[in-house]
Amino acid sequence: MVQLVTKYKEAFISGLFLAIALLAEYIFNAPVVIYLSLYVISYLVVGGPVWVKAFKSMRNGTIFSEFFLMGIATLGAFAIGEYAEGVAVMLFYMIGEYVQHGAVYRAKSSIKSLVDQQPDVAEVERNGSFVQIHPAEVEVGETIRVKPGQKVPLDGELITDSASFNTAALTGESKPMQINEGEEVWAGSINQKTSVRIKVISGYEDTKLAHILTMVQEAAERKAPTQRFISKFAAVYTPIVVWLAVAVTFVPYLFVQSYVFQDWFYRALVFLVISCPCGLVISIPLGYFGGIGAASRNGILLKGSDFLDQLRKMKILFLDKTGTLTKGSFEVQRVEAINGFSEEDLLQWAASLEAQSTHPIGRAIIDFNNGNGLKEVTGQEEISGRGLKGRIENKTVLVGNRKLLKEQNIQPQTNGVDKASTLVYIAVDGNHVGTIYIADTIKDDSHEAVERLRKQGLEKLIMLSGDNQAVTDAVANELKLDEAYGGLLPDEKYKYVERALNGDSTVGFVGDGVNDAPVITLADVGMAMGGMGSDATIETADVVIQTDQPSKIPTAIEIANFTHRIVWENIVIALGVKVGVMVLATVGYASMWAAIFADVGVALIAIANAVRVQQHFSGEGYFEMLTSSQPELQDEKPQTCCENC
Repeated sequence: MVQLVTKYKEAFISGLFLAIALLAEYIFNAPVVIYLSLYVISYLVVGGPVWVKAFKSMRNGTIFSEFFLMGIATLGAFAIGEYAEGVAVMLFYMIGEYVQHGAVYRAKSSIKSLVDQQPDVAEVERNGSFVQIHPAEVEVGETIRVKPGQKVPLDGELITDSASFNTAALTGESKPMQINEGEEVWAGSINQKTSVRIKVISGYEDTKLAHILTMVQEAAERKAPTQRFISKFAAVYTPIVVWLAVAVTFVPYLFVQSYVFQDWFYRALVFLVISCPCGLVISIPLGYFGGIGAASRNGILLKGSDFLDQLRKMKILFLDKTGTLTKGSFEVQRVEAINGFSEEDLLQWAASLEAQSTHPIGRAIIDFNNGNGLKEVTGQEEISGRGLKGRIENKTVLVGNRKLLKEQNIQPQTNGVDKASTLVYIAVDGNHVGTIYIADTIKDDSHEAVERLRKQGLEKLIMLSGDNQAVTDAVANELKLDEAYGGLLPDEKYKYVERALNGDSTVGFVGDGVNDAPVITLADVGMAMGGMGSDATIETADVVIQTDQPSKIPTAIEIANFTHRIVWENIVIALGVKVGVMVLATVGYASMWAAIFADVGVALIAIANAVRVQQHFSGEGYFEMLTSSQPELQDEKPQTCCENC
């Protein structure tokens, strides 16, 4: 309670003096000078800062600001003797400002909290010992140590055999990630169990976390079309209602026989209080902040609130195959041995030839063999685009594709055809002895992603792949996509998307490779898989999926739809109530207290409604969202609705 009083001291002091003034006027029948003095003190505590802002706004060229509306309305109330109502307008306006600022702070803090994930201390190995310095002072190539429970300060390559890291701050995925020696570790990840050593591969300003933070902060600055419209609307709307209030005061003199200036002036004051567009102007960007924050908590980075609107409208989605719908890591599906040879023999020969290979298919064979019984290879040679040749145990062994065997006049033999797999043939001394079937596996959540996208009303799901048509068709049939095109070069993918953009539908594209960057730039909504994706692809994308999970795409659309619904609910609520009370005020059926509700009350309702975006996707309750600790509140300048115009 003491903390609340300290934080909102102006409101508490004003409220206290207002209560004493009401007691003095209505209970103790004190002289006018006493209770009027109390009202003035109460008014100055909360009204003084508003008038200061009003004069600053006028000096900057904006006369018809919310501060001006509140100021002239409350001074007018004092002029006609409605002291309590004049103070109440300012007091509740101040309370509304507190809540508005708190809600905006809370919405933005879900974005700004990312910066706290990057530690300000790193243990770097220098001269045989570890010293603690700021991460910005660590050079690329140096080795850092991260103890259990500590956050990784910089992106690097794991030197330790293996370790488990919590990457929730970056990906939104709570399940710990197992990283093996030689694999990349991201800044902001939390080391789970054992002390690890990491070789730094990027500077402090160039980490994935730093890029994420930059992208999300920039996103908060980009306004959606609805925001831009409301800001322009408020700039025109405010001066109009001021002149309407003047008309309400003086025009009836020309038509009403029993015209009483004080009555019509009071109606005009009520009209002015109602007219302040705060509920609209603050709650709409707050709704979009909530959408961006909710997305970032789910491992989805949106580079602008306008892309929330684009996601909602998207009807055609093009998807890359490898790395997007499939894992992008080849695995041996089965080994088929013929002519009396064993599967073990085939794997040993193939793995022995591929032992030094960095090709994904070669690595898949090596991993499947798991280091068992590698044999000595002599006279090894690589046949470009075909495969490998060498001598093993005085035998000539070939490992490669069908073209390799045909060039050596060897007839390939297979017991069946697997269109979804890449076939690696093994031949010994001029005879085909077996085949290894290798395939890129479909991601665990790809089926779920497609089903949810269908339910969300997407009209077409189309796969574009550089892989051969047979493999592309197999994956597309498995996932039940509408169309699939394989064997495409980057410029050919570009043409497919360009053709779709000539129609009326909003078009999206999701990919991960550097070759996808031009198409991602072209699409209305360009999406990149951020974990495996290239820097160029992530840089050009409008939406970045940090977890590499295709199921996050429908989640992003759900957030977009929910945000849109909340924003338009706020517009309808705010305009509906305000217009209704304006009409009542004009005909004399609404008091200043009704005006306070129409202004501050509606703003609070709209803010509480906007908070639902984050509440819905984070599970936090309303009270926690609106009243959470805000240590920067006193130091940070409160945001007002006019400052958001």
